[in-house]
Amino acid sequence: MSNRDLKFSEASGVSLIGMAGAGKSTLAPLLAEKLDWKHIDTDLVIEAFYGKLLQDIVNYLGVDKFRETEDEILSTLGAIRTIVSTGGSVIYGSRTMENLRRLGPVIYLRIGCETCLDRVGKGDGRGLAKEPGQSLEALYNERVPLYERYADFIIDTDKFSADDCAEQIAAWLKSIQE
Repeated sequence: MSNRDLKFSEASGVSLIGMAGAGKSTLAPLLAEKLDWKHIDTDLVIEAFYGKLLQDIVNYLGVDKFRETEDEILSTLGAIRTIVSTGGSVIYGSRTMENLRRLGPVIYLRIGCETCLDRVGKGDGRGLAKEPGQSLEALYNERVPLYERYADFIIDTDKFSADDCAEQIAAWLKSIQE
């Protein structure tokens, strides 16, 4: 986890990172409701930009170009009093991750590899930015160190209910509040 000097205030945003199936899209609205904030899903931002489903965009651009485009679009994202639910590949974009860290705390929603495989299957149609022939397990193992590098807080979402996770995150945010 990050050891940066972290402050949290009403002018902050909070970003959720993690693998597909970790609960980012589920937790974002729950946490937003607890804090009386808004939430945004960056996959929907990218879909709106292109006017296509995420998987179609990944297929059209290819993985490398998709990751570059994702970094370009999200590196300028602004969000105050907003929970940002990111796509799993966001951690490949250094400009985006710097931007998200400027906005406020970055929370890694961690799940075990087995849980990821159970929830996501082969990932068909999920908009996973993975190389052709790359297994979901290989993608998981590639990404975990990156999630850990950027995380200010880690919660194991496969060990608690979504409501419990939202409560624990809200309590942690309160503990670092200015």
